[in-house]
Amino acid sequence: MKILFCTDGSKISYNAISNLSGWVKDAVVDIICVIDWSFLPDEISIEDHNFTVSCANVADTVLDYAQRVVEEYGFQIGKRIKHCGSAIESILEQTEKEKYDLILMGSNGKKGIQKWLGSVSQEIINSSKISDYISKAENNKKKILFTTDGSACSAGIIENILPDIQLEGKDVHICMVNDDPKFLFLDGNVDQNWILDIQKQQQIYSANSIKTIQNFLKHYGVDTTQTAILTGNPSQKIITYARENEIDLIVLGSRNKSKLDRFLTGSESKRVLENTMSDVWLVRCPL
Repeated sequence: MKILFCTDGSKISYNAISNLSGWVKDAVVDIICVIDWSFLPDEISIEDHNFTVSCANVADTVLDYAQRVVEEYGFQIGKRIKHCGSAIESILEQTEKEKYDLILMGSNGKKGIQKWLGSVSQEIINSSKISDYISKAENNKKKILFTTDGSACSAGIIENILPDIQLEGKDVHICMVNDDPKFLFLDGNVDQNWILDIQKQQQIYSANSIKTIQNFLKHYGVDTTQTAILTGNPSQKIITYARENEIDLIVLGSRNKSKLDRFLTGSESKRVLENTMSDVWLVRCPL
């Protein structure tokens, strides 16, 4: 696995590499540090030579420390990349130059020069075509939640990452969220027997979908700790489940769509990212 680790030198970015080390062992990590000057006061001129040198020196300091941290967690160091400019453009340009399996970022919503760790992560997710791992706080690296909607995509993304993820000794959860059939129609006179039949079919479909994921896990010698079939708003149910069960990492699937499609349909993953303290691994559908 080849990873692009994005850091600005903040603790939250180093928490991200710490958390990932609990799930991934064998990886080459390129480190990118972007000194984002879009948050600087107007009176500072980016054309000033001393300022440019200062940016480069800061980036080198961050990269030196980041390299030590990455090596401490047993990862192999790849390239050290530094930029002064737009964090979003710099990171996306790097993913076009090199082939990566995963972009690793911390996110804490800070202001000023560290603001990009919050806003940039969402922009990268919206624009990148590869998988993303977003971390907010150091956690126990113990409990993982696989989510599924029963589609070939959601099954495929889980099967796709299993060779790279370490699940020995972990608590593995699987959940699926169904829409409430009572809210599918505005007509209040819908036959209740019909609703009960829909709910029964949903339960059967969900149970089969979860069983598919369990079989994938079993193939890699991993037993499932807990499964859940939930009903309601998908993002809210996943957020609540993760909080109540103290989940450390949520795995979500994502199809590579157009920017318009992502804007219209990406709200569920966006809400999960914004409202959970769990790490989120957003895996692109291989299909």
